[in-house]
Amino acid sequence: MIPLAERGVGIGWRPEIAGFVAGLPGLRFVEVIAESLPHSGELPDSLAALRAAGVAVVPHGVKLSLGGAEPVDPHRVEHLAQAARATGAPLVSEHIAYVRAGGVEAGHLLPLPRCREAVDAVVANVRRTTAELDVPLALEPIAALFDWPDDELTEAQFLTEILERTGAGLLLDIANVYANARNRGEDPLDLLDRLPLERVAYVHVAGGRVRDGRYHDTHTDPVPVEVLDLLAALCERQRPPAVLLERDGAYPPAAALRAELDALAGATGYPAIT
Repeated sequence: MIPLAERGVGIGWRPEIAGFVAGLPGLRFVEVIAESLPHSGELPDSLAALRAAGVAVVPHGVKLSLGGAEPVDPHRVEHLAQAARATGAPLVSEHIAYVRAGGVEAGHLLPLPRCREAVDAVVANVRRTTAELDVPLALEPIAALFDWPDDELTEAQFLTEILERTGAGLLLDIANVYANARNRGEDPLDLLDRLPLERVAYVHVAGGRVRDGRYHDTHTDPVPVEVLDLLAALCERQRPPAVLLERDGAYPPAAALRAELDALAGATGYPAIT
């Protein structure tokens, strides 16, 4: 499953930087938060213009709660499907996480215990979701500040079993790989070498910072050189078809954003889009 074949470097579309994104001459794909799109199916003018210009638009869900013990909300699934139709998306993506339980919204992507029961819950919810989608689904492992005790599976085993049982693609967030490895005191390359990299649909890259000895995946800070080095190491193993810069606030001047996009191009060998 590589529906974004050779799309190169992209960026997360956000209303605050829509003008900047529209002015990128080599841009071939963007990602949009699915829940930010209206239920009517009408796209913001600047996003519609990108689609009309041949830029691939990928809706990225953040609130399905695929890892919840309860079945996914069919209305939320339908909205994701509608977002895919409205954008003409080649695929959609969501997280391996949960965000609600018993009707209570956490407001965050929360990690799952790496156990067989959690695998079964994710698989069931992914199947419920993909049954309503017209396009493939890619799953993103999250950055976690803690792990549940008494895990039955390693992270690689956990992810691989979910992907194999669902047929989903992998949205690999290389910044999350770095964050989790650093916070666990592990080598991030060990995880890369155990993942089914042939299933990678595309890659996220984002910034973060250290607070109180823990690395936080903020999406509001510059991409650290260590994350760029890890991206280059991934490309040495198997270059993904597309790599996307995520920025969700504290937007820097345009020159700084262009420099980060150029750094992604340099680490991957893809053409610069600036």
